[in-house]
Amino acid sequence: MTNRREFLKTLGLASAAFTILPRHVLGGPGFVAPSDTLYIAGIGVGGKGTSDLTGFAGSPDGKTKGSPNAKIAFLCDVDDNMAKNSVRNFPSAKYYKDFRVMLEKEGKGIDAVSVSTPDHTHAVAAMAAMQLGKHVYVQKPLTYSIYEARMLAEAANQYRVVTQMGNQHASDPHVRVIREWINAGLIGDVFKVTAWTNRPVWPQGIATPSGKHKVPKQLDWDLWLGPAANVKYNPAYHPFNWRGWWNFGTGALGDMACHILDPVFKSLPIDFPSEVECSTTTEWAGFFKEADYPESCPASSIIHLKFPRKDGKGDLKLTWMDGGLLPERPEELLPEEKMGDWGNGFIFEGTKGKLMGNYNIPPVLLPTSRMKEVSLPPETIARVPEGHYVQWVNACLKGYGNAEVSSPFDFAGPFTEAVLMGNLAIRSYQMRKPNADGRGYTYPGRKKLLWDAKNMKITNFDDANQFVRREYRSDWKL
Repeated sequence: MTNRREFLKTLGLASAAFTILPRHVLGGPGFVAPSDTLYIAGIGVGGKGTSDLTGFAGSPDGKTKGSPNAKIAFLCDVDDNMAKNSVRNFPSAKYYKDFRVMLEKEGKGIDAVSVSTPDHTHAVAAMAAMQLGKHVYVQKPLTYSIYEARMLAEAANQYRVVTQMGNQHASDPHVRVIREWINAGLIGDVFKVTAWTNRPVWPQGIATPSGKHKVPKQLDWDLWLGPAANVKYNPAYHPFNWRGWWNFGTGALGDMACHILDPVFKSLPIDFPSEVECSTTTEWAGFFKEADYPESCPASSIIHLKFPRKDGKGDLKLTWMDGGLLPERPEELLPEEKMGDWGNGFIFEGTKGKLMGNYNIPPVLLPTSRMKEVSLPPETIARVPEGHYVQWVNACLKGYGNAEVSSPFDFAGPFTEAVLMGNLAIRSYQMRKPNADGRGYTYPGRKKLLWDAKNMKITNFDDANQFVRREYRSDWKL
C-alpha cells in the first residue's frame, strides 16, 4: 500500500504540498503533519473495540497514551448503544453501521482498519479492507474458521499490508524472556506443554435460547449476523455471550488460547498439528439421559494436539484444559506455591527441566529454587516498550516489510489454525447419531482425528471437515 503522501502526490493535488511541510512551520511543538498520520477506521467500536481504538490513538482523559500519529477517522458499529463511548472519545470521526458501505464511500481516506467485531465477522471485514490495500489489526482469534485463517495469512502477503492480531500480550516482555530461556537451552528440548484457563466466564453447555424478543431499536440485527446462519435476535447472543455459541463464537479456547499459547508458538519450532483428540463435560437432561446442545460450546474441555517439530526433534504434545480444569501439580512445585496465576497458566516440559508461567506474569523455572541457581541468559530479543497497539501504528507508517510486529498474519494465521483445530475436535466430539434400534446414540467423532494441514482436511473422519469452513449467509463473502 502507498502511504498517504504518495497517494496525494499521485493525485497531483495542489494541496498536497502543504501536507509535507516541516511540522515547525505548520504547527509548532507536537504538531503532526497529515502525511505523518495514520488514518484508522474502526469496525466494531464497542466493548473491546473501545479500548482498541484508544490503544492506537490514546484516550481523551490521557490515561491511555496511544500514538500522536494515529487518528481515528471513521467508526462503524451495528449497535449505536455499544458504539457510544467511542463516538464520545472521537467526536470528529464519521459514523457508519455497515462496514461495506464505509469502505466503499470512504476508502480513499482510510489508511488502516481495526476489526473488533464478534469472531464470526472478523475475516469478512479484514479481507474487505486488505483487498483495498488497507493495513489491518484484527482481534483474537484471528478468524472464526480454519479456512479463514489460511486465507487471511495468504492475503496479507498478496496485498502487502501490515497486519497484527489483537493478542496484545504478545508484545509483553514475558514472551520474549521465555524464548530467550528456550534458545539458551535452560530446559533442553521441549516435548510437552500443558495449558489451562478458568474460562468460560459466560454461559456454555446450555440449551438453545427460545422465546420472542424485540430487536433493540439501536441494533441492526441483520448486519450483526453478517455471514452467520440466520437466527432470531435473543439477548443470550448479544452483546457479549455470543462467545459461547458456535454460530458466532469460538468458546473458551478461541477467547484465551491466543493469549496463553502465544509463548508456545513463539518459542518452539511448530506450526500445524498432525492430530487432535478431546473430551468435554457431559451435560445431563435427566437420569442417564445425555443432553444434546450442539449449538453451544461445552462448559469445559480437554484437548490434546500433536505437532511435528520442524527441527526434526520428534513431536511436541500440547494439552489444553478449560472450564477451570487443572493439570496435576508438578512434583517440583512446593505445596504452597501458586501454579500459574491459578486461573490461567502453562507448563513447559523439556529434557533438562520445566518452566511455568502465564502470558501476563514472569516465567519461573521449576523447581523455583533454580531461579537462584541458574545463570539466566542476557536479553537478546528486542522488547516492545511502545506496546502492541503503537507497534502496529508505527509499522503501518513505515510501510509493508519495513518494521516488525508481534503477531503478523503469517504467524497469527497458522497459530489460529492450530487453536481452532481444538474446536473442530470438540464439534466432532459433540456429534451423535441415533442407533438403528432406536435405543441410544453413537458418537462417531469421539476418536483421534488425523489432520492433513496442506489440504486442510481430516483424513479419517470426513464429517469433521464441515467444521473447516462455513457456508456464508446470503450475499456475504470472503
